[in-house]
Amino acid sequence: MGALQDQGVVVTGAGRGIGRALATRAAREGARVVVNDLDEANAQKVADEIGGTAVAGDVTAPEELIDAATRTLGRIDVFFANAGIDGAGGPDSLQTEDAVWDRVLDVNVMAHVRAARALVPRWLEDGQGGRFAVTASAAGLLTMIGSAPYSVTKHAAVGFAEWLSVTYGSRGIDVHAICPQGVKTQMLEEAGPLQALLSRDSALEPEQVAEAAIAAIEEGRFLVLPHPEVAGYYAARATDTEKWLGGMRRLQQKIDEAGALG
Repeated sequence: MGALQDQGVVVTGAGRGIGRALATRAAREGARVVVNDLDEANAQKVADEIGGTAVAGDVTAPEELIDAATRTLGRIDVFFANAGIDGAGGPDSLQTEDAVWDRVLDVNVMAHVRAARALVPRWLEDGQGGRFAVTASAAGLLTMIGSAPYSVTKHAAVGFAEWLSVTYGSRGIDVHAICPQGVKTQMLEEAGPLQALLSRDSALEPEQVAEAAIAAIEEGRFLVLPHPEVAGYYAARATDTEKWLGGMRRLQQKIDEAGALG
C-alpha cells in the first residue's frame, strides 16, 4: 500500500511539471486525485492519464476548487499547494511593477493562506486531521539571484508552512515544504542566463521531486529537499550569514560582469 492509499488528494498547478508529477505519483500510491490547473485542457489531459478528476480554476480563489474537490472525493485528506509563478518582471528586478508583485504574492503566498483557511477548520472539526504540502523552492531557504518577487514570496511560502506546522502540527495537521533547486520544467527553460546557476547541482526531473515528497510524507519530515546539497547550504547560511551573503554577492557580480542580467 502506498503512503497515500485511499486518500483524497488535490494538486494545484498539476497540468504540467512538478504538479503533474505529484498528481501522477499520488494516483500510483493509490490516492483519488483532483487535478487543478488554470489551463483546463492540461488539467483534463493529466486527469485522463491518471484516472483522476479535473477541476480547472485560479488557485488565488480556491474556495470553488475545495468545494468541488470535496464533492468529488468526499473528503480532502491531502492538499498539494503546488501552483506558483516567477514574475521576473524584467532585467532590473528592483523596478518590478506593483501589479506584478501583487500577482506573485497572490499566487505564491496568499493562495496557500486561503486554501489553509478553508481546509484546516474542516480537518480540525471532523477530528481526522489533514496534510498540507507547499511547493516552495530552495529560493525560500536561501536567496534567489534574479527575481526579487520570486525569492521573497518563496521565503514567505516557507514561513507560512512553518507557521502552520507550529500552530497545528500537534492537532493532527501534517505540513511539508517542498524546496527543490533546478527542476526540468517550463520555468527553468525560461530562466535564460540563470538556467546554469539553477542547474548547478544538476536539474532534476519533476518525478524525482515527487519521489522526494512521498519519502518525506512516509518519514513525517517537514522539509523536502530533492537536492540534498541544499541542507548544507541552508546550514552554512544560518551559521555564517555574512560569509554566505559575501559568496552570493560574488556570484551576482560574476553575472553582472557577464552581462547576464543586462
